[in-house]
Amino acid sequence: MRLAIIGGTGVYDPGVLSDVREVSVETVYGKAGALVGTYKGQEIAFMARHGYGHTVPPHMINYTANIAALKMLGVERVIATSAVGSLNTAMPPGSFVFMDQFIDFAKSEVRTFFDGGDHGVVHTDYTTPYCPDIRARLIENARQMGFVASDGGCYVCTDGPRFETPAEIRMFRILGGDVVGMTGVPEVVLAREAGMCYASIAMVTNWAAGISGQPLGHAEVVEIMQANGEKLRRLMMATLEGLGSERACGCGRDAHPMPWLGTEA
Repeated sequence: MRLAIIGGTGVYDPGVLSDVREVSVETVYGKAGALVGTYKGQEIAFMARHGYGHTVPPHMINYTANIAALKMLGVERVIATSAVGSLNTAMPPGSFVFMDQFIDFAKSEVRTFFDGGDHGVVHTDYTTPYCPDIRARLIENARQMGFVASDGGCYVCTDGPRFETPAEIRMFRILGGDVVGMTGVPEVVLAREAGMCYASIAMVTNWAAGISGQPLGHAEVVEIMQANGEKLRRLMMATLEGLGSERACGCGRDAHPMPWLGTEA
């Protein structure tokens, strides 16, 4: 299995896989579940980041178990979805953003698979944190489908589950942030350490705090994600279908052996 989807808020089942089966993977970081099925002859794993039905808040997600499980399943490429708030007036609610950079303001203790000891110490290059090949295909497909989309953007990650304050948003804008979310890091970090290609489809669901003057609520986020669910599915599946078997992007060049997973990087 080479391909996987990680669904964020509002994306709990891709709804396009056939011969679907549930799998549970035991990792040294805990258990992670996924749905595995086929799409046009390709086997694809689907993982709901927040659990099926949105039962896991951002700060409680077991990112290491999730990415380790995908690694153990043989996944090489991941497309994730994220609901984000916009700091940039050129990226309005209802539009897609294909991030090319991130700023990490999360305080989670989980930052790496390589935490010393038997696992060693690894310093991974994140000059290009998101897979350029998958990003390019997402952008091309979005434009062909007539979607409003931004090529590039800086994702600011916070811990959640609370929304940010207007003061924090003003700071993030000064630092160059375009959108803000609660889950993109350390997911992208761990995926690169595991040698995976990783790209994210960010759906702007709301203006960030203080931008529009309107109060923020989770129901609004879910509503926008569900309203754009079909667009997300079309974009994801067209992109996954078009990926060849060979990777020429360089995302795996920093991969290191991870024998404690029972697999090689």
